[in-house]
Amino acid sequence: MSFIEELRWRGMLHDMTPGLEEKLAEGMATAYIGFDPTAASLTIGNYVQIMLLAFLQRHGHRPVFLLGGATGRIGDPSGKDAERTLKSYDELDSNLAFQREQARKFLDFDCGDNSAMFINNHDFYKEMNVLDFLRDVGKNLTVNYMLSKESVKKRLDSGLSFTEFSYQLLQANDFLYLYQHHDCIIQMGGSDQWGNITSGTEFIRRNVDEGKAYALTTPLLTKADGSKFGKSEGGNIWLDEKMTSPYKFYQFWINAADADLQKYFRYFSFRLKEEIEALEAEHATNPNALKRILAEELTKRIHSDSDYESAMQVSEIVFNHKASAESLKAMSEAQLSMISDELPFHTVSPDQISSGIALDELLTTTGIVGSKGDVRRAVKNNAIAINKTKVQAHDHAISSTDLLQGKYIMIENGKKNKFMIGIS
Repeated sequence: MSFIEELRWRGMLHDMTPGLEEKLAEGMATAYIGFDPTAASLTIGNYVQIMLLAFLQRHGHRPVFLLGGATGRIGDPSGKDAERTLKSYDELDSNLAFQREQARKFLDFDCGDNSAMFINNHDFYKEMNVLDFLRDVGKNLTVNYMLSKESVKKRLDSGLSFTEFSYQLLQANDFLYLYQHHDCIIQMGGSDQWGNITSGTEFIRRNVDEGKAYALTTPLLTKADGSKFGKSEGGNIWLDEKMTSPYKFYQFWINAADADLQKYFRYFSFRLKEEIEALEAEHATNPNALKRILAEELTKRIHSDSDYESAMQVSEIVFNHKASAESLKAMSEAQLSMISDELPFHTVSPDQISSGIALDELLTTTGIVGSKGDVRRAVKNNAIAINKTKVQAHDHAISSTDLLQGKYIMIENGKKNKFMIGIS
């Protein structure tokens, strides 16, 4: 399949300007997507566009990862109901540097003619004064043309500053610069960017004799229930392990709705069409098996093989009541922290543990069990375990020797009720 044919099969093609498919058939082409550094890390939502660049590169074309050092200082009105709160320059620069390092994992920057490129659009503007911008850039697009864009029309009633209104001028000029200096003829993005992108193609047409540039957009990815893709109940799914742990990242895919699974496989797996369709046929009645396959592929790619293994070990402790005490004791502090985020969590003071505390007192003061009588009955029924080891006495003394990594204790009351206690 060609690049465009693959996008069609994967459901990743929303719209494109006429002639693009024929142009790509002529040989290697350069295409870019812009990423604004408005957050410290890229999200799984951003990863849709990174996959678009990755598929482009796998078809022999050259991807450009455009860092929004300038546009990030302005704010894109697309998809926003209100004016953005502008970030400080220092925060934007820090975010930009971090996102640059993240992107290195996902595109090949050393593979010959179609090696990926980083370009920072702040380099285009840092020496340009306001008069040059108004004369050279602002003169080329009419206000009527800019007002016709959906991202602008949606904000006219609620309010749109000149700052955000000017965003499409910057994005159009970005495209012209890349067209002139890097032979970049295609801009890609989400369907909400269509107006900004076609402003760029129009800008090139007006500024370059016989200039011809192209636009391509992906559908905005949503869940089967209509909600925005890339968020869980806890918020964004980040690509940075410190903001979303590999375990939570893995669980995001495991917990995906069955109705979303085919879409996710096509968007995010590098497996070929024949392999994906064969897996879907093989596991047609077992969507959980497909989720595990996809979750493994993505956790290893976004994080690492060892992070995937760690996520599996945490899953084993959280969900398998038969997991061993040895496997729990072998866990790192980071893994225990992941478990603490997943299970009901209670804290006790270091003094309570160092001086020793009876099991029934610990469970009742933390609220894990309602009364000491309930603790006695649970112990009698062999239901209470400390760090995966059954307890035989309700007044069993818990001390610092029970701490995992000097910080945590796991309590179980039956097969399904698990709790973590931490020292604080």
